[in-house]
Amino acid sequence: MNMSNAEYSRLTDKMSPRSPMLKNIFMAFIFGGLICAAGQGLYSLYGSFGLSEENVAMAVPITLILAGALLTGLKVFDNIAKHAGAGTLVPITGFANAVVSPAMEFKSEGLVLGLSSKMFSIAGPVLVFGISASVIYGIVLFLLKL
Repeated sequence: MNMSNAEYSRLTDKMSPRSPMLKNIFMAFIFGGLICAAGQGLYSLYGSFGLSEENVAMAVPITLILAGALLTGLKVFDNIAKHAGAGTLVPITGFANAVVSPAMEFKSEGLVLGLSSKMFSIAGPVLVFGISASVIYGIVLFLLKL
């Protein structure tokens, strides 16, 4: 079957189910907002314990990452993400899910080969790029200030 790119595109558009875009946007907005509100609540809670602003600013993302990782490990995160869409993936909880999900998938291969080696298969390239870019940025700033 020979088909041009345009014909193939028309065929896939016709056969693909339509995405409920407005519903998806609304759900992402609501769930993303709830996660941000939870973060703000944690910020206020930790501040009320007498922590310095610097320590509170570190404790909130750590708590959100821990919650995202824990919910992923308990297989709850995916059920929430089915309804929330990008609302759970965009905040820092999505990063925790991206780190833990591959590890959970390969845990049957053992602690070292399964959990440890697969943990950074998705998030690893992002971390490598982020760290590399920050090092290059730091070197450029250092050289420009000389």
